[in-house]
Amino acid sequence: MTYAIKQVAVIGSGVMGSGIAAHLANAGISVTMFDRVPDALTDKEEKAGLTLEDKQVRNRIVSESKKKLLKQTPSPITSKKSLELIRTANLEDDIALLSEADWIVEVIVEHLGAKKELFQKVDSHRREGSLVSSNTSGISVEAMIADTSEDMQAHFLGTHFFNPPRYLKLLEVIPTEKTKPEVLSFMKTFGENVLGKGVVEAKDTPNFIANRIGTYGLLVTVQEMEKQGLSVGEVDSITGPLIGRPKSATFRTLDVVGIDTFYHVADNVYHHVFDPKEKEVFTVPDFIKQMVEKGWVGAKSGKGFYEKKKDKSIVEINPNTLEYQERKKLKTAATESAKQEKGLSRQMKALVHSGEDKASAFIWSIMKPVLLYAADLVGEIADDIVSIDDAMKWGFGWELGPFETWDAIGVRHSVERMQAEGESVPSWVLDILEEGKKSFYQQQEGNTYFFHANAYQLKEVNPKEISLAAIKEQKGVIKKNTGASLIDIGDGVALLEFHSKSNAIGLDIIQMINESIEEVNTNYKGLVIGNQGKNFCVGANLAMMLMEAQDDNIFELDLVVRQFQNMTMHIKYADKPVVVAPFNMTVGGGAEVSLPAAAIQASPETYMGLVEFGVGLIPGGGGTKELYLKELRHLPEGVNVNLSKVANDVFEKVAMATVSTSAREAMENGYLNKNDRISRNPDHVLYDAKKRVLALSDAGYEKPAREKIPVVGEPGYAAMVMGAKSLYYGGYASEHDLKIAKKLAYVLSGGRIEEGAEIDEQVMLDLEREAFLSLIAEPLTQQRMQHMLVKGKPLRN
Repeated sequence: MTYAIKQVAVIGSGVMGSGIAAHLANAGISVTMFDRVPDALTDKEEKAGLTLEDKQVRNRIVSESKKKLLKQTPSPITSKKSLELIRTANLEDDIALLSEADWIVEVIVEHLGAKKELFQKVDSHRREGSLVSSNTSGISVEAMIADTSEDMQAHFLGTHFFNPPRYLKLLEVIPTEKTKPEVLSFMKTFGENVLGKGVVEAKDTPNFIANRIGTYGLLVTVQEMEKQGLSVGEVDSITGPLIGRPKSATFRTLDVVGIDTFYHVADNVYHHVFDPKEKEVFTVPDFIKQMVEKGWVGAKSGKGFYEKKKDKSIVEINPNTLEYQERKKLKTAATESAKQEKGLSRQMKALVHSGEDKASAFIWSIMKPVLLYAADLVGEIADDIVSIDDAMKWGFGWELGPFETWDAIGVRHSVERMQAEGESVPSWVLDILEEGKKSFYQQQEGNTYFFHANAYQLKEVNPKEISLAAIKEQKGVIKKNTGASLIDIGDGVALLEFHSKSNAIGLDIIQMINESIEEVNTNYKGLVIGNQGKNFCVGANLAMMLMEAQDDNIFELDLVVRQFQNMTMHIKYADKPVVVAPFNMTVGGGAEVSLPAAAIQASPETYMGLVEFGVGLIPGGGGTKELYLKELRHLPEGVNVNLSKVANDVFEKVAMATVSTSAREAMENGYLNKNDRISRNPDHVLYDAKKRVLALSDAGYEKPAREKIPVVGEPGYAAMVMGAKSLYYGGYASEHDLKIAKKLAYVLSGGRIEEGAEIDEQVMLDLEREAFLSLIAEPLTQQRMQHMLVKGKPLRN
């Protein structure tokens, strides 16, 4: 049978249910979101004369959940238009709508009896062959559908999303013994290609993979903290990036997740495991139980392990007294030594193997039991170590999974240490060492092998997940300098990778872009500009520009800006197609590199904007011009062009330094248009960009003809300045803001010329450059630039 998902029913509209519904709508799927009928009127409903029979009352719970999607931070929706795909319903009046759904997702209370009762109702209303799943975080998926029909059992499985569904990558898929193989296969493919998830197949065991190991690790950390007399802040200062974990480390993570949620997950495992030692670990400490009883459950309640005071200072809880105190950090010889090491593996080795050092001893005391626990669970919670490592990386944000961590700190050395300390090491781990092997993973001829069933097996490579590091290791690079590398990614396509600090654009990247385009024009079908850093590009090198400006080197800055402009024009008018693959922060110069490309292939999480106004500047590399042209091209055919509306729109976006909160919003903001695409899965962006280059090449790509730009002229300039002045007189803009706005208006209007006149692109580029240089020479602008570099936020002066 061929499956397709176009309509989904989500039963349960709480934070998780509404988040899943939002994520489905973000993917363009129509969703019906259900919840129960309320059993009492609110005061407002009573005053309005409503009864429990009125539809707006009966749908109140689910309707309010939908409205809350607009208010949540971070936003679960990629565009307000996503909400148009979500309709609301209740489980009494509208249950027949389940027959329309291709997939029904249950997201109700974590109670087996309630789930069994619901699934019997679902079974009597669903369409035969439709898929059904539970988003349970740990209840047996086999048990909850034991009393349903054979067809439902054959089409049922667990689909455990991590919260928030839009942002967290992991989707655990849990089949039952009766789940059809084709249903499992389809859901894994759908989860990856449509929902953009990292999908891991888990076994039907308590809390599955990530929550089982992650919760264990968190509880071990709490217990060791109490045992070794460390504070909450001290633990967080050494259990974050220093060991390849998120900045939120241990306790800040629990505050974000919700301490009550953590308590529930831990308690679920406690009641479903039988080994006394395991039960002991999953016993939640008394002070955490007291915090939950008091309602101190983390960020959603305003206080948890940390509390933010009115003066914005942050204090930490004392587990012994439940009083808040000044936050502490742990700094030892081992932590300082680790920070000096390059690479996470060397960093962790330096930290873990530093003898009696306080921080080293603590990290070893929490890392050792987690590694042993993960090894004990291989085969029980997942079939192989790759699934466990992926689950921890995608669900908990670990940079390395447990077995990758073990390899990083040295398997043989750490096992010897464990045995010397009286620990029992799983026999299969000892077998590896007895056979003379050194690690759980091996690299051979560009391939990765992992240990499984007493042998090393080839780790499958997903062709849609291009690894630039692996390609460079196998093939090397075509050419490189300090800021960027040109790489052959196969099929006649080259890729330009930025690798400067923060991927900021300096002269080295400008040079490499120009050289890469020349190379591609001669020897390749096209070029992808992309990378796999933290962000695509945070803009031009602000520190370098400020230093030159403070030294009054305006002539040198003029040359740099000219080179930047020539580079963006080189991208635009390259003989072969250039496709840019932005993701995450793509601001300032990053946006200016993207806008002139033949096409943009964006990650769904792309935050794009021209933000120069925030540091007292306007875009100087052609960004204003290209955004204006992009909006003109985006207008529907046959519509009379309203130049003033387009100019005002671009003026507002640049002056407000508007940054999109997603790729869909970037499209709505005009940064992307009908020639551009958005990948469903962030890990597929480079693959999709490569395909886009090949499609353009195969279609006989011709570079665009040089274009004239129609502008609003002097009347448009006056209108834009009038708008800026109204903000100034209203106290919403400073005098310097007004000066910058006038410069921006002058560029967009094309100068003091008549409305509707057409100018060459170079004229607008010259206007951009002149405005940029005049502003960067201003002391107030330099103050703004300095403040951004030091404080990381804009200065209003």
